[in-house]
Amino acid sequence: MMVKALILAGGFGKRLQPLTLDRPKPLIEVGGKPILQWQVEWLSRQGIKDIVLAVGYLRTKVFEVMGDGSKFGVRLFYSVEEEPLGTGGAIKNAMKFLEDEVFIVLNGDIITNLSIKPLIEQLGGNVISTIALVPMRSPYGIVHVDHEGFITEFREKPLLDYLINAGVYAFTRDIFKYLPDKGDIEVTAFPRLASERRIRGVIYRDVYWKSVDTVKDVEEVEKVIAEVYA
Repeated sequence: MMVKALILAGGFGKRLQPLTLDRPKPLIEVGGKPILQWQVEWLSRQGIKDIVLAVGYLRTKVFEVMGDGSKFGVRLFYSVEEEPLGTGGAIKNAMKFLEDEVFIVLNGDIITNLSIKPLIEQLGGNVISTIALVPMRSPYGIVHVDHEGFITEFREKPLLDYLINAGVYAFTRDIFKYLPDKGDIEVTAFPRLASERRIRGVIYRDVYWKSVDTVKDVEEVEKVIAEVYA
C-alpha cells in the first residue's frame, strides 16, 4: 500500500503516570514492546513502509527507541512539535512530510488490528476524510431487570449500540485547508467537514480495538495482545 502514515506520538499520558514520567505515552510497553512498535509493525504488515512520527514530549526517547525504522523494516521520519499543538495542529505541522494525495493518521495510544484499506476506498469525490468507527464498550458491567424489578441478566462490559471514533483516519491533502495551526481536529475540522458532507465513517465490528489510557488498560491489553497480532 503506497501511502504514508502519520502517528501522533507526542502525548504526555498524564493518566498513565508514573509510567510516563520518563517516557512519552506511545513508548509504554505492553506485551514486551512499546505501543509505538506494535503500531509500526501493524502498519508495515499492511504495506505502509513510510511512517512519520509527530513527537514532542520527551522526543529524544522516541528517537532512541525507534531510530530510523530500519530494524522494523520501515522508514521513519520525525515531525517535531516545540510546544503541544493538539491533534489538528500536529497534522498540519507534519504537512511537509505528507506530500502524497492520500495518507493515514492514527493516535499514538491505540492497539488495533483493523484494516486500513476500507478507509482509503471510501475517499473520493467530495469526501476528503474517513474515520474508523468501532462499537463503544461499556466501562461497567450491565444489569438487566424485568418489569417487576427482578434481575434477569448480568453482562460484563458489553458492546453498546453507539459508535466511537477509533482514532484512525484517512485523508486527502485537501484536509490541510481545514486544519488549525493549534487545536484538536475533533473540535475544529471535523464538525465543519460533517456540515459540508465531506467526511465518512467506516464501521468496524469484528476487530480488536483498545485505547491505552490508564494502567488498567495496559493490564487488559497485556492479556490479549499476542492473540490480536497472531
